[in-house]
Amino acid sequence: MSAPERIPPRSVTATDPAAAELLARGELTVRGRIREASNAALYCTVTHEDREAACVYKPVAGERPLWDFPDGTLAGREAAAYEVSRATGWDLVPPTVLRDGPYGEGMCQLWIETAPGAELLALVDGEEPEPGWKAIGLAEAGEGRTALLVHADDDRLRRLSVLDAVINNADRKGGHLLPTADGRLYGIDHGVTFNTENKLRTLLWGWAGEPLPEEALDVLKGLRDALTPSGPLTAALTPLITPAEIDATRARVDALLTSGAHPEPGTDWPAIPWPPV
Repeated sequence: MSAPERIPPRSVTATDPAAAELLARGELTVRGRIREASNAALYCTVTHEDREAACVYKPVAGERPLWDFPDGTLAGREAAAYEVSRATGWDLVPPTVLRDGPYGEGMCQLWIETAPGAELLALVDGEEPEPGWKAIGLAEAGEGRTALLVHADDDRLRRLSVLDAVINNADRKGGHLLPTADGRLYGIDHGVTFNTENKLRTLLWGWAGEPLPEEALDVLKGLRDALTPSGPLTAALTPLITPAEIDATRARVDALLTSGAHPEPGTDWPAIPWPPV
């Protein structure tokens, strides 16, 4: 009698409700290292029962020390950013969990395949952006020439700018923006977030000072409710970041609702990350 034919595991996408469970419970197999990453980042597959997916595993043991963030906390911050993103309903961060892996505890995030040709950032001549673009600032374009750095006037980017303001993202670079073939946009690399001090550094300053859209205000109100001491988002964040950092997140949500506007760059911290891409 021949053995029954093995059914290949079903691939899981970022919109699949089973993605987070797969990441948390599946068997991780390291396939290679992502050498461009500043901390140890391993390309893996994760398999559980009849499901599998590609993912990124960043072990805490591979985090390099930073002067302004406690050692060994970046993986938890990545998972916390996903929890806040999930609470917004915008789902701007790929499914991410904190779990044990081949090299100890670390962040495990679903791998996102990007769509080529989706232009979100550009360097242009002139002092004002064309319609459909927002100005970030002047940048060196080589050979002593400066050009205007712009980002697309895109609702997906605008939502991401609001999320970054909530989580206090200190490193929103162009390479952290992942557009996909189905029209979605994901943001990755959220290890330097949730600091209690204002450290917002981003390329998405095009809406600075402008009124927040009604959609964003509604989302912020939902976050405020979810971040009460007994709220579900507070419960989700408690194992991942400190009580003081949760309090600071709550305060940032309140400040955004009070101002009703996108934040503006501060003066005591570089406003744009380097390198910007």
